[in-house]
Amino acid sequence: MNRFIAFVVGMLLAIPASALSVAFINPGKSNEAYWVAVAESMKVAAQSLGIELEMRFVERDHPRALAIAQEIATRPKAARPDYVMLTGDYGLGTKLLNIFEGTGIQCFFAFSPPNAGEQADVGTPRQRYKSWIGSLQPHAIDAGYLTAQALIARGRAARAQGPDGRLHLLAIAGDRSTAVSIQRNEGMRRAVSDAGDVMLDQEVYADWSRDKAVEQSDVLYARYPAARLIWAGSDQMAFGAMQSWEKRGGKPGQDAWFSGVNTSREAMDAVKSGRLTALAGGHFIAGAWALVMIYDHANGRDFVDEGLELDRPMFVLFDAGSADRFLARFGDSYEKINFRKYSKVLNPQIKRYNFSFSQLMR
Repeated sequence: MNRFIAFVVGMLLAIPASALSVAFINPGKSNEAYWVAVAESMKVAAQSLGIELEMRFVERDHPRALAIAQEIATRPKAARPDYVMLTGDYGLGTKLLNIFEGTGIQCFFAFSPPNAGEQADVGTPRQRYKSWIGSLQPHAIDAGYLTAQALIARGRAARAQGPDGRLHLLAIAGDRSTAVSIQRNEGMRRAVSDAGDVMLDQEVYADWSRDKAVEQSDVLYARYPAARLIWAGSDQMAFGAMQSWEKRGGKPGQDAWFSGVNTSREAMDAVKSGRLTALAGGHFIAGAWALVMIYDHANGRDFVDEGLELDRPMFVLFDAGSADRFLARFGDSYEKINFRKYSKVLNPQIKRYNFSFSQLMR
């Protein structure tokens, strides 16, 4: 009994007297499937861990991220969050860190850290910017590699080679400056290089937009008539490319093959129907995992022993069976996930974080 009482007292001491508060400057739209999934999973994690979570959507108006950051940073001290979670989308990392430095708010980058071009300015966490405590990003190269690899395998099986005997692939990427976009593209190119029988005809940037992907695909299909494999850096851009193909009388999954990234219901349904050949996802959970790390950091369990800039595998390559399992387990809710199980403070036996999504699918 004494041992039990000591355990309970220890758990209570691990909980701050006042609730831990975290603000997230979400770069997406408040009706955008991926970033809504990010927000919903973070809400569940925050509730599990007793965190007060403030969610601010930028609505993909990227200068607005700086305005939101400025508003948070200039609040009266008592109204400021303990931590702010940021993304390095569109190369804004340096500017965001400049806003929060010296405010007493600790900064954590999730999804996209400052990109390579900013490294000379920002350095590494806890050095030049004392408020920047660390970062967590999904290993985005996996998303590009796995989807391109599956797409190429399907093209070979369908004997979709052009007159030159090679498979021809078009790539519709997100943007040029966000780290995860760059890395997804790198993974795709690596799969093309490894294949040896694939020609990457052209790579364009649709800025994550379905409509822009339609416009670009209209031009690409006319320019490269032998291309039958279309790789996209997100599900929405894949759907834009599919829409363009259908306008030409084509049938996705039958005479051209498409890949995407993310776990929207529309994407899962497309995988199940065969319209979408390859889909990688699960990385939306990175925000929730980041809250676990922040909770532990705030309660005296630093993650410095694992590294200050974590790049961890999170992606799952979905097929029809795993898409069914995902929808059955989660649907539109992540309430079944108990994030307390993954905290080192609450589970002292954990020595290393496991941030894979596959463990949540079991």
